[in-house]
Amino acid sequence: MKAVVYEKYGPPEVLQLREVPKPVPRDQDVLVKVQATTVTIGDTRMRSFTVPPWQWLLARFYLGIRKPKRTILGMELAGVIESVGRTVTCFKIGDSVFASTFGVNFGGYAEYKCLPEDGVLAIKPANLTYEEAAAVPGAAMTALRCLRRGHIRSGQKVMIYGASGAVGTNAVQLAKCFGAEVTGVCGSANLELVKSLGADRVIDYTREDFTSSDDTYDVVFDAVAKVPPALAKKALKRGGTYLNVHTSSGSGEKIGDLLYLKELIEAGHLKPVIDRCYPLEQIVEAHRYVEKGHKRGNVVVRVGDHR
Repeated sequence: MKAVVYEKYGPPEVLQLREVPKPVPRDQDVLVKVQATTVTIGDTRMRSFTVPPWQWLLARFYLGIRKPKRTILGMELAGVIESVGRTVTCFKIGDSVFASTFGVNFGGYAEYKCLPEDGVLAIKPANLTYEEAAAVPGAAMTALRCLRRGHIRSGQKVMIYGASGAVGTNAVQLAKCFGAEVTGVCGSANLELVKSLGADRVIDYTREDFTSSDDTYDVVFDAVAKVPPALAKKALKRGGTYLNVHTSSGSGEKIGDLLYLKELIEAGHLKPVIDRCYPLEQIVEAHRYVEKGHKRGNVVVRVGDHR
């Protein structure tokens, strides 16, 4: 099968499209023919090994000290089940699914991926394409975990900084689902996008400094981890909650979260935002674009032939 492999850390050009052995499912696995995956900021950081200083040592052990231990990136995917292991009961051949690969050594940048039946794997929402569904497990679950730590109640005022990014676009929609009054902060080019997602107010950070305003919020969520925490907290009401995508997302993805998001999607309350789609053969260009730091929502990579 074809897969994008990287055997050393470095610029996007270290990614190489190669033929590798097709995986074989164990008794408890399903074999997914991948139709779409994504390029996230996390993928680009793992590829280049540009991680925050406080994560450097742990990341070296996890990712590989001298070279990558997990040579195929891709933290989420959508596709079709091609075969199932002997003991699998929850899925069948032909099912359209979407999944996180974070807990199973990544691997979305390939034509096939084996996933455990009891992993973060579910039937694809009926109203999403494969490209859209592939963008849900990572950013949407991250936004959900962060916002749940804020214990948002109906009527509360929530500010989301970085509202046009992958996590931010989901956070705006989820906060509205929780009944919040939402203020999104983004650049000039993305004001209309964030409004279209349901934000009650949008601040252009290139023209207005939210930290110097008299407006205060019950929850401030920095969805891109770019504002110094001390500054962001100036916008909080007394007793308010500060959330940061790097420190508030917790650990351990749960299938219950993915199923909850699927319900919201099928009810029309949540929809992934797609900036660009690239074929697998253009993975280097996709990484270059994401690395610029200006993507709107998600960048998707088409692997299979479904639409």
